[in-house]
Amino acid sequence: MDTSPTAPRTCKAAIYARAQEVLQMADLQWLDSRFTVMERAISPDKVYLETHRDMRTVPEDDLRRISAYFREKGIQVAGGITITEDEGNQYKTFCYTNPEHRKFLAEIVELTARCFDEFILDDFFFTSCTCQGCVNAKGRRGWDEFRLDLLEKASLELILGPAKKVNPRVKVVVKFPNWYEHYQQCGLNLKAHVRNFDGIYTGTETRDPVRRGQHLQEYLGYSILRYLDNAALTGTCSNGGGWVDPAAMGSLDRYAEQVWMTVFGKAGEITFFDFRQLQTPITQDLKGPWQNGRTSFVFDTVLGKAQKDAAQPQEITIAYAAGDALATANRVAAKLGAPVGIPSYKPFHSCGEDFIHTYIGMLGIPVEMTPEYPENAPVVLLAESAAADPDLVDRIERSLVKGGQIIITGGLLRTLQAKGFGRIAGMEMTAQKALVKGFDVFPGINAAVEEPVLMSHLRFNTNASWEEVSGSGPYTGYPLLLRTSYGSGALYVLNLPDNWSDSYRLPVEALDKVREQLSVQLPVYFHGPGRIALMLYENRTGVLASFRDEVSEISVYGAESLTSLTDLVSGKTFTPVTEEPRVFWNREYLPRRKRFDLKLEPHSFIAFGYQ
Repeated sequence: MDTSPTAPRTCKAAIYARAQEVLQMADLQWLDSRFTVMERAISPDKVYLETHRDMRTVPEDDLRRISAYFREKGIQVAGGITITEDEGNQYKTFCYTNPEHRKFLAEIVELTARCFDEFILDDFFFTSCTCQGCVNAKGRRGWDEFRLDLLEKASLELILGPAKKVNPRVKVVVKFPNWYEHYQQCGLNLKAHVRNFDGIYTGTETRDPVRRGQHLQEYLGYSILRYLDNAALTGTCSNGGGWVDPAAMGSLDRYAEQVWMTVFGKAGEITFFDFRQLQTPITQDLKGPWQNGRTSFVFDTVLGKAQKDAAQPQEITIAYAAGDALATANRVAAKLGAPVGIPSYKPFHSCGEDFIHTYIGMLGIPVEMTPEYPENAPVVLLAESAAADPDLVDRIERSLVKGGQIIITGGLLRTLQAKGFGRIAGMEMTAQKALVKGFDVFPGINAAVEEPVLMSHLRFNTNASWEEVSGSGPYTGYPLLLRTSYGSGALYVLNLPDNWSDSYRLPVEALDKVREQLSVQLPVYFHGPGRIALMLYENRTGVLASFRDEVSEISVYGAESLTSLTDLVSGKTFTPVTEEPRVFWNREYLPRRKRFDLKLEPHSFIAFGYQ
């Protein structure tokens, strides 16, 4: 890991302060004693000062004095609003059918717009209210339809209208949370907000994927940023950046990884939430679940830097982890072009197979989610959420006729098989289940798993479709990857284990075959275990990020024409090995290709360029 002190800042740094801390900042001496440490550790370009949270509002005079403190330091200042009545009560938000709440929100917005030329709504601009007033206003509509309409109108009537009235030049930004599958269920109207607001922002917090309520996979920090970037292109605004916090991170490695993935998603700014949590001391319990005496590179690096820099032991805080992670990622990001990956169609207001895109990304397959169907893409990945488009089967058929490769998940097949999909292929997801103990990879490779994985049985017509990878039970098999032809195109069904995280335990040979088939239009792919993400960029660069606790031996594969692969940080050049074609029954099923062997340390990344 490169820890040199300077780096091009392609992703700027911002700090968000909650209303509770902004109220304390009225004592400028209190503020200065704390911010001095953060400034030394992070060198922030911007500070967001929140004007309201949980029915607490910061006086206008205090906001102006505190803003002047930061501006005198050359730091940009913006406002923030969190529209909560009681965050501690299951994040209780305002009720948008309540006249008192509506009036109060407009007043908060006017106050904020008077004090700032830019402000952001923290990701609580949603509603889960089921009071009698909301029930009456909903009528016979579903909650999704009612809340999407309610909050689109609220954005115009209570936020944008009042803000522009008192400050016509104000820029109003809305942050979207990390739970992208469920926006519509609480009224977060991505489709409307990219047209109406001046900007959007992305919650890239992933925290600990096991021990907290969301269970979000690490790859989400990258993929959600890509999705919201693409969503913004359908409107009139841009995606301003990503937002992380150290809550429930488990270890310092997990916090650094949130920052790295945000920067690798090409965020122009990263916001560190929040002023209070950045003061959290770095203690030994943040070192991580290391085994066999291994140490955490992130922990040791940050602790060493902080001990050298801090004036007092109590100043060794999370702020140093934030600054170090950002500097490390920025050094790499300056050399990366625009992200590329397999386009995955996720329409606005859709859900299904919750967050499966991120599990696929954790298998080392670069996923580029988009809210519009990529009509001309040579390869398209479709999960169950794509079925929200009533014309999806027609779209799939047109892509196949044009020679495209379509990959659908087992969940999407289950949904589409009652919607005319049979005219494309004779296959169906059944209700049968099996415990699978090994996988056959054509031709003639069988690999066992340490513990059986549960799979749904995918039925197909003999000779009309072919198994590329098959799970094997004692006496029969169950397709993991199934292929069929249509016109000049090819359709694949990716039937992951029922527990998607069991996919990380699939044998390397099975994962390799899945990557090989899905990455056919990408310049490189890799051989290695699950829980390693691959991100690729248009200027022939890439990043491999490991979320594993063990050292991983991996190989990057490319076409025969590939001549070199170089570590973008160290400058080390890797020597290629040429693999001859694999032949089975006189058929060449794998062409001649180049292989570059690498070692990936736990909870680290390698950025590389290739020619």
